[in-house]
Amino acid sequence: MKPKTKVIHAGAFGDPFTGAVSVPIYQTSTYKQEAVGKTKGYDYSRTVNPTRSALEELIKSLEFGKAGFAFGSGMAAISSVLMLLNSGDHVVITDDVYGGTFRVIDKVFKRLGITASFVDTSNPEKVEAAITEKTKAIYLETPTNPLLKITDIAATAKQAHEHGLLLIVDNTFATPYWQHPLLLGADIVLHSATKYIGGHSDVVAGLVAVNSDELAEKVGFIQNSVGAIPGPQDAWLLIRGVKTLALRMEQIENNARRIAAFLEGHRKVRKVYYPGLPGHPGHELAEKQADGCGGMISFDVGSEENANKLLSRVRYFTLAESLGAVESLISVPAKMTHASIPKARREELGITDGLIRLSVGIEDGDDLIDDLKQALE
Repeated sequence: MKPKTKVIHAGAFGDPFTGAVSVPIYQTSTYKQEAVGKTKGYDYSRTVNPTRSALEELIKSLEFGKAGFAFGSGMAAISSVLMLLNSGDHVVITDDVYGGTFRVIDKVFKRLGITASFVDTSNPEKVEAAITEKTKAIYLETPTNPLLKITDIAATAKQAHEHGLLLIVDNTFATPYWQHPLLLGADIVLHSATKYIGGHSDVVAGLVAVNSDELAEKVGFIQNSVGAIPGPQDAWLLIRGVKTLALRMEQIENNARRIAAFLEGHRKVRKVYYPGLPGHPGHELAEKQADGCGGMISFDVGSEENANKLLSRVRYFTLAESLGAVESLISVPAKMTHASIPKARREELGITDGLIRLSVGIEDGDDLIDDLKQALE
């Protein structure tokens, strides 16, 4: 089944009871039992719900996994996966990581005795140097947020497994349309499904897929125990959103490549971060391990003052948190998505006050380029 067909027909399709083409929204918390302990597979919706099950079957299929799981947010998915670790364990994690991921590790899991080393995972030597006898997992973002670094998933999987470690990959930016970490050797893949999978700025959710029955049992136990699940309406919105994932990602990719090239040639832009550009240090790897480079672009205009001027003048880019929607969004990571990271650490990474992040949408590419051109001028 080819990718464009798969996003339509993967997972559960329709309703066998009525013939409805759309998976129904089972808005129920509990289910009638035929006798004590004798059910039709459902007893309580925190544990399992038919609409959520359809979504979980869908992400399992799209990510080529053994099982899929849905959560109430991307952070709920990340936190639940990190709950596989025990007090005293250590994780190696990408340094240029989403601010919420940094925050939950640094402010929550650290208190519970789980430690982390934030390193440039695009450099395997730095990953190797960070591994200790207490390390249990390596956690990647690739492309990273917001500097779009690329890590070799297959090579890191081999490195992790040589040490008996789990490899966890946040695949939010690439989406399961462009990149498949489990096929490259990762053990767990996760998404903030709020972003490209939902695609319409109308739902908050997270998704996880795993590559083994053992991990499926463990993650399923955590999901049911913690209960950080989406409701059936949110699950249905994600199923609907996936139907257009292929069309959206191809239009977004086309726009992003054109915009990145325009920005790279503009005199008022100091630096552009986009793996689709030949000058990007991870360009060849990005082209090799994924089928597309996605719709996220970051660029530096030199100062907070310049960034604010541009933000005040754009017309088609909406100043907002989040990403991955049909409408183009714009943000300043240092002041928004990554504000929870200490300023000194941000500057060390290159997340300057003049760094702007674009989430390119599906609008006409000419309009988006014209908008950025007039704002920069």
